[in-house]
Amino acid sequence: MSEKIRRFPSLSHWGAFTAVVAGGRLVDCEPFAHDSAPSGILRSMPAMVHSPLRVNRPAIRRGWLRDRHLSDGGERGRDDYVEVSWDVALAAVHSELQRVRSEYGSEAIFGGSYGWSSAGRLHHARTQTHRFLNAGGGCTNQAGNYSWGTAQFLLPHVIGSYTPVTGRVTDWNSVAAHTRLFIAFGGMPLRNTQITSGGAGDHPVAGQLERARAAGVEFVVISPTRRDIPAGLDARWIPIRPNTDAALMLAMMQALIADGIHDEAFLRTHCVGFDALRDYLEGRTDGIPKTPEWAQAICDVPATVIRELARQARDARTMLTCAWSLQRAHRGEQPYWACIALAAALGHIGMPGGGVAFGHASMNGVGNPRMEIAGPALESGRNPTGSVIPVARVTDMLLHPGQAYEFNGRESVYPDIKMVYWAGGNPFHHQQDLNRLNRAWARPQTIIAHEIWWTPMARRADIVLPATTTLERNDIGGSTRDRYVFAMHQALAPVGDSRNDFDIYRELAALGGYEQAYTEGRDEMAWVRHIYESMNKAWHDSGHEAPGFDAFWDQGYASIPEPERPFVLFEDFRQDPAAHPLRTPSGRIELYSEKIAGFGYADCPPHPAWLAPAEWLGSPVAARWPLHLLTPQPAGKLHSQMDGGKTSTDLKINGREALLISPEDAESRGIGQHDLVKVYNDRGACLAAAVIDAGLKPGVVMLPTGAWFDAADERLEVHGNPNVLTMDVGTSRLTQGSSAQSALVEVARWNEAAPVVRVLETPAIT
Repeated sequence: MSEKIRRFPSLSHWGAFTAVVAGGRLVDCEPFAHDSAPSGILRSMPAMVHSPLRVNRPAIRRGWLRDRHLSDGGERGRDDYVEVSWDVALAAVHSELQRVRSEYGSEAIFGGSYGWSSAGRLHHARTQTHRFLNAGGGCTNQAGNYSWGTAQFLLPHVIGSYTPVTGRVTDWNSVAAHTRLFIAFGGMPLRNTQITSGGAGDHPVAGQLERARAAGVEFVVISPTRRDIPAGLDARWIPIRPNTDAALMLAMMQALIADGIHDEAFLRTHCVGFDALRDYLEGRTDGIPKTPEWAQAICDVPATVIRELARQARDARTMLTCAWSLQRAHRGEQPYWACIALAAALGHIGMPGGGVAFGHASMNGVGNPRMEIAGPALESGRNPTGSVIPVARVTDMLLHPGQAYEFNGRESVYPDIKMVYWAGGNPFHHQQDLNRLNRAWARPQTIIAHEIWWTPMARRADIVLPATTTLERNDIGGSTRDRYVFAMHQALAPVGDSRNDFDIYRELAALGGYEQAYTEGRDEMAWVRHIYESMNKAWHDSGHEAPGFDAFWDQGYASIPEPERPFVLFEDFRQDPAAHPLRTPSGRIELYSEKIAGFGYADCPPHPAWLAPAEWLGSPVAARWPLHLLTPQPAGKLHSQMDGGKTSTDLKINGREALLISPEDAESRGIGQHDLVKVYNDRGACLAAAVIDAGLKPGVVMLPTGAWFDAADERLEVHGNPNVLTMDVGTSRLTQGSSAQSALVEVARWNEAAPVVRVLETPAIT
C-alpha cells in the first residue's frame, strides 16, 4: 500500500510553497500556484529538514559543562559536546541569565540574533529573542542591519526617511510607462530577487524587466561584472573599478553644470546646499574640479562615456538606482548621497518613471506595486536597558569593552559583554574579518544558541538548544513588499527533541517568573490568530476586507489587490514642497547637511564627496594586494542558510565555493579552470575553486558569501568563506555600516594536497 501524501501551505524567505509530506518526512516543496518565477532554493529543503547536521538534543560544550562560566572560551570551535536533557539545559541557561544580570546588569547580555531566521512572524527568532530578553530585564541590542545599514542612517539626513531603501520606490508600472533610461549603479543581478524578508507569493522582477524593455526602456548597467546584467535585457554595460561610483556620479553632475543643462529650478526650489556642492564640484573648495577627466583616472571609465551618459540622462526621463552593495563599502555613504544629488541635477525626482531609487534587484519586492497596508508582525517590546550598538561593530564591542565610539552624532561606550544569547542568523557569515571575530568570541563567559543545524555559530556556543524548522510549527508570514499573507501549517513532528523558540522562551520565562509578560497568556495558535486579526484590522481601516482567521487558515493565504495607480516616489513633494515637506531639517532634499556638518566627521563631510576607501585599486596597498575582492550574495542559498542543500552544493566545485577571475588575471598567475586557489591578504586566507570569467573586469575577483566557516586556525579557511578576507571597519563615524566590499587580495594556485572540508560533517557529540 502506498504512503498517504499530505500537503500543507507554508512560506520561506525564498517563496511560498506547499509542503508535501509522506511517511512523516518532507518529500517535496511545490511552489505557490501564483508565483511567476519560483526560486530553485525550494529544492534544498527536504534534505536539509532531515539532514544529519540537525541538532537533535540539547548539548553543552564539555569544557563549559565542567567549569561553567570559568571555562576557556578559546576552546569554542574545538571542544566536543555532551548531550543533556531539556531540564538540565534550561536550568543552566536560567542560572546563567540570573548570574550575569545580578553580577553585571542586563546590558552585559548581548541579544545578538539577526533577522533572516524565519519568514514566519510569530516564530521569528530575532523578535522572540528580544521579546524574551526584554521581558526579563533587557539586553544590549543592535541598531541597523548588514544589508543596508549605511543607508538606514544616512538617508534620513538627506531625504528625511530610509523607507526608499526598503523597497518603497517608484514602482515598475510607472517605470514601464514613463522611464526611457534606467541606469543601474551596482548592477541588477536577478539571483538576489529570489529573496524577500518575510517571504513572497510572487517573484515578478524578471517579468517586470521584460515588460519595461518591451516598452522601450533603455538599460545601462554600471558594474565590474557582466553577470550583474539580467539575461535578455540587452543592457549597455559600463565596467567600473569597484568603490568608485561616487566619483562617476559627481563627474556626471559636474558635466551637467558645465554644459548649463542641470535643472537649476528644481535645485533651488526643492533642495538646499546646491551652492556648497557646486563649489566642491567646480574645485573652488579643494582646487580639484570633478570633471569627467578627473573621474576617468579614478573609475577607469572614459571621460567621453561619462559626459555622454550625463547628457543622455538629462535628455530622457531617467531613473537612477543604486544596488545595496554600493553602500556596503568603506565610505559607502557617498555613492547614495551622490546619486540623490545627480538625480536632483537631472530634475526628474518626483516625476513618473524618473528620479532615484535604491535596491532594484538587491531583493525581491523592490518597486513591487503594492498598497501601503501593514503586514503581519509581532512586537519585541521595549528594551529596559536602552543599550545598543551598530550592528556591524560586534567584534569591536567584544574586544574593547569600555571603549568610546561615535555613531550618528553621538558618542557611546561599548558595554562589557559577559553573555551572548543568539537565536537565528550566523555571525560567522555576516560579520567581516572572521578571524578577528573568532578571537573576540573567546571573551564572553557564556554563549547560548538556539539552532536547527550544527552551523559554525552552534559549534562555537557553550549551550546549544535544538530548534524546529518552520515546517515543525504553526505560523503566519508575509512581507510588506508582497501582496500575499500566508498561513504556515505545521507539516511535521519536531525532529529529534527540537522545540520552537516560543516554547523554549516560555519555559525560561516561567523559571524567571515573567511568563505572563512574555506570552500575554497566549499559546502558539492564539498568537497566530492575534497577529492575523491585528493585521486584518489595519487592512479594514485602509478599506480592504480580508477573510476571517478561520477562512484564511483553511485557504492558506489572503491577498490585497494591486494599487489602482502607480506609486511615484516624492510625487507630492515635487508638486508642492511647502505642503508636502520632507522630514529633513529644511523640509527639502539636503545636498549639504548642516546637521552632519555639526558632527564634525572628517570621514563623512556635509555634502557628497569622493573619499577614497582604505582599500581600492587606486590605493597604495594595491601594489601588494592587486585584486579587488567583491563578495556578492550567493545564488543557491540565502546568506549561509541551506549551505548544505542541493542548490548550494551544486554550485560548489569539488566541495568549495567558486572564485570568479578574469582570463588576464588567471593567465598571469598560472591558474586554470577549476584549479584550487588560495585567496589571501594580511587578514586571512581561504581556498576556492577558480572559474575563469571573460565578463569580469581585470583586477577584480568575486567570491560569494555563505560558505560555512571552516578553519582549524587563522592560517587557512578551507571552504571558501570570503569574510576571512574582508575589512572590519565602519563605513564612517556617521553610520558605522559594513565595509565588506572594500577588500584587496592576491590569488595563487594551490599546489599542496587539498584539505578536507569538515564543516558539513556532524561535530563530536557524546
